[in-house]
Amino acid sequence: MVVLDLFSGAGGLSEGFWRNGAKFVGHIEADNYACNTLKTRTAYWNLKKNNKLNIYNQYLLKELSSEELWKAGKVNNSTEIINKPIADDTFNEMVSTVYKNMKEKSIKSVDVIIGGPPCQAYSVIGRARMKEKVKDDPRNYLYTYYVRFLEEFKPKIFVFENVPGLINAGGGEYFRKLQKAIENTNYHMELKELVASDFGVLQNRKRIIIIGWNKDIYSEYKYPDFIADKLHGTKVSELLVDLPKTIPGNKIEGKNKYIENANTYLVWSKIRAKNFDILTQHETRPHNERDKEIYRIAVNKWFSGKERLKYNELAKERPDLITHKNTKSFTNRFNVVKPDEESCHTILAHIAMDGHYYIHPDNTQNRSISVREAARLQSFPDDYYFEGPRTSIFKQIGNAVPPLMAEKICLEIKKIL
Repeated sequence: MVVLDLFSGAGGLSEGFWRNGAKFVGHIEADNYACNTLKTRTAYWNLKKNNKLNIYNQYLLKELSSEELWKAGKVNNSTEIINKPIADDTFNEMVSTVYKNMKEKSIKSVDVIIGGPPCQAYSVIGRARMKEKVKDDPRNYLYTYYVRFLEEFKPKIFVFENVPGLINAGGGEYFRKLQKAIENTNYHMELKELVASDFGVLQNRKRIIIIGWNKDIYSEYKYPDFIADKLHGTKVSELLVDLPKTIPGNKIEGKNKYIENANTYLVWSKIRAKNFDILTQHETRPHNERDKEIYRIAVNKWFSGKERLKYNELAKERPDLITHKNTKSFTNRFNVVKPDEESCHTILAHIAMDGHYYIHPDNTQNRSISVREAARLQSFPDDYYFEGPRTSIFKQIGNAVPPLMAEKICLEIKKIL
C-alpha cells in the first residue's frame, strides 16, 4: 500500500498506516519539530523491519543523539519527510520530490493520499478566538492543495480528516467548495462523524473522516462499516495506573520507572507492550500556587459530587483565586481527567497553552497531566518519541489523529484496495 501523507503533523494518522505495512513516498509538514518527530518515528519503523530496535531503545535511553538515530534508521539523507508549508510557491517542488522518492523506491503509482489541513479556522473554539479574522485566515483554503495533489497523483482512494466544524464553517461555504472540487477531480466522496472511543481509544474525540474513491477504478462506493470496538468497563484510570507519581515541573524517564506491569488495556491498545520498560517524556509543566489550589478544588468537587468546577462559581466562592475579569465566558476552563469514566474529554492543541483543562485526578500530585499521559489518552504508544520543547510536543499530541483509530480506518481501506 503506497501512501502520500499531507499535513502530517506528528504522524498519528501515519502510524495507523505504518502498522498495516504501508510504504510512504512522502510526509509533508510545515512544522519543524513535528518533522523531527516524523523522522524519529520513520527511523523506528525502518529499524523494526530490520530487527534492530535495540538501536532505537538506545536512543530512548539517551545513549544516541537524534542524528545518530536518523542515520542508523536511514532517514538522514531521505527526502521522504518534506519540511515546508504547502503553498503556490512550494507545490511544484513538492510534487517533484515525491516523484523522485517514487523513482528511488521503484514505485509507479500512489494508492492512498491521507491527511487533514490544519483545523483552527474550522473548529468552534478557533472561530470563537479569531472572531472576524477567521474569514481572512488562509488555512480556510488549504483543502485546495489537497485537491491539487489528488489531481496530480490520482490515488485509488483518499482519506481526509478534520474537525466536525468543517461542515458548518463559513456557513458551510468551505465544505461545499471542497465537495465540488473533489467531485470535479473525478472522485466520489462520502463522510461520517466518527468518535475515537468507538475505536478503543479512551477519549471522546469526534472527527469528520471523508473517504473518496477514484471513479475510474471504483464504480460502486460504500463507506466502510466500522464496527465499534468499545471495551465496556475499561476506565481512564487504566491508562494512568502504571505511571510513577510525580509533581509539577518534573520529568521522569529511564528504565525500571513504571510502578506496575502493563495491564490488559495497555497491551491490547499497543500503548505499552508487556516487555517494554523504557519510560520517556513523563514530563509535567510547572504551576503556581494559585493554579494548584484551583486544581485541588476542581478534583475535590468531582469526587465529592461528580460536579465540574465553573469559573463563575469559583469567583463567588474564592475571589482571591480569580485572575480574569470576565467570569461569564469560558466558564468551563478547568476540567479534571476523570479516572472513573470510560472516556476522557477531547485532547486539544490548547493543552500547549496551559494545563487547566487537563487536571490530573490525584490530588496528592496536584498537577495537570504529563506529556506521556496526554500521548496515552491519544493512544500513542509509549515508544513514540516526540521531538521539540514541551509546548510544541503538547501541540503535536493535541492536533494528532489517535493511532488506534487511524489503524482501524487503514484496515478498512486495505480491504477495499
